[in-house]
Amino acid sequence: MLEIDIEKRLRDFDLHLRLDVKQGQTLMLVGDNGCGKTTLLNLIAGLDRPDRGRIALEARALYDSELGIDVPPEERGIGYVFQSYALFPHMSVYDNIAFGLRARKTPKEEIDERVKRHLLEAGLWEIRRAKAADVSGGQKQRVALARALIIEPQLLLLDEPLCALDVRRQAAMRAELRETIRACGVPCIIVTHDLRDVTAMGDFACLLERGHVAMRGRPEDVATWGAGQE
Repeated sequence: MLEIDIEKRLRDFDLHLRLDVKQGQTLMLVGDNGCGKTTLLNLIAGLDRPDRGRIALEARALYDSELGIDVPPEERGIGYVFQSYALFPHMSVYDNIAFGLRARKTPKEEIDERVKRHLLEAGLWEIRRAKAADVSGGQKQRVALARALIIEPQLLLLDEPLCALDVRRQAAMRAELRETIRACGVPCIIVTHDLRDVTAMGDFACLLERGHVAMRGRPEDVATWGAGQE
């Protein structure tokens, strides 16, 4: 389980959040631009630091201001799919997926076996030698997800994972992404602005307003409320 109780002063408001996400559960995080959604993901991942509070994963403190704990990002066991996918454009699909394992000094034989498995599972085997810059948007999304999953994370964070795809591809990828996340069985947080994502992929949802949870509940309830505000 992921447990969050943190505070951070941002430019325009104070972010103060208390959230729990259980094993195998997917939280959909929605809200206006600039309300703190991506900031929260970065705080959890260790790319930014809270002012105070605690973040724990499976009862292991990743950050604790009172105890002086701040685990480095690469040691948190988190798979992060960034909004822009953050692939290395000059590197092959294979090398992008292998990057996290190489950074952890995983033996080459194990890297080859695990990358091959993820390439096949994601339907990327035929383009494994292609440069990341040369593949389609849907393929980039699969590469980014495979790179996050290959490290066998204890937590998944996805920031607008479908926003770079056209509407037709988004519909197809929602079901595929939902199935992949469920198979992992770890807590997952997905940031989205699309209310269709909320109902298609979430177990529960939170609406953020200026760094606070304004509404928490079933995906369909949060999506219905959000649609009424548009």
